[in-house]
Amino acid sequence: MKLGVIFPQTEIGSDPAAIKDYAQAAEQLGYNHVLVYDHVLGAHVDRFKDLGFRPPYNHQTPFHEPFVLFGFLAAATEKLELTTGILILPQRQTALVAKQAAAIDVLSGGRLRLGVGIGWNSTEYETLGENFRNRGRRVEEQIELLRQLWTNELVDFNGKYHTASQVGINPLPIQRPIPVWMGAMAGAAVQRAARIADGWFPQFGPNADGEEAIGRFRESVKEAGRRVEDVGIEGRISIAGASEDRRGEMLEGWKKLDASHVSYNTMGAGLASPKAHIDAITEFKKLADSTI
Repeated sequence: MKLGVIFPQTEIGSDPAAIKDYAQAAEQLGYNHVLVYDHVLGAHVDRFKDLGFRPPYNHQTPFHEPFVLFGFLAAATEKLELTTGILILPQRQTALVAKQAAAIDVLSGGRLRLGVGIGWNSTEYETLGENFRNRGRRVEEQIELLRQLWTNELVDFNGKYHTASQVGINPLPIQRPIPVWMGAMAGAAVQRAARIADGWFPQFGPNADGEEAIGRFRESVKEAGRRVEDVGIEGRISIAGASEDRRGEMLEGWKKLDASHVSYNTMGAGLASPKAHIDAITEFKKLADSTI
């Protein structure tokens, strides 16, 4: 089981030295990957009154752009896998994502894992000029086109939402294709991940409900004619509200569920500085080494 850290997007600040120190600390501690969340835009909470929920992020929440951040981290690290968890794919132009992802893969020496999803924030789609209503239908075609652009010098593609005629990106990525994982919880989205993704980011803990959901997911993988061992699952453990004993129990739980990856989230626990986040991932690595 590969152990990673979730980049503390909303709390680390904008000091390049602090960001570099965090990534290098994660690598030196022996973590496999750093996982980055994505939001291009934040919106005032009043924009979401009609949705019946309070958004987890707003216009005051800082987010570093993943591809730009990964360009920086590619030069600052040597082994750390760079993972999006997730990039909101349908609000972006597919060919541009293919180009940006390929560039990161080349500059990092083949260390990109691209997690994608459809997102929840309609204001981003509106401002970026993309259709929020058909995002689930478009994302599958986007992934198909991404993989073709990453593996062929020239591409001919005629889909419902995309047309490409004798075009290609150069340079091509080192990984051909770059691994594409999906974040999904709704039924249709989970089924889609089981059919076409290289891995899945579920949003639950390693409990009885989680075990049942993973069982259903793996059955869907088999029904799609795929091998369960070829499709990864990445669990998450949060420092917020969890004692050290509980975090150890969750590590054991994800191991028992045969998760391929687990990431540790240090946001939301009131840590006051980038150094505090580094200290937290240091302690968790010690716990992980003694637990798994």
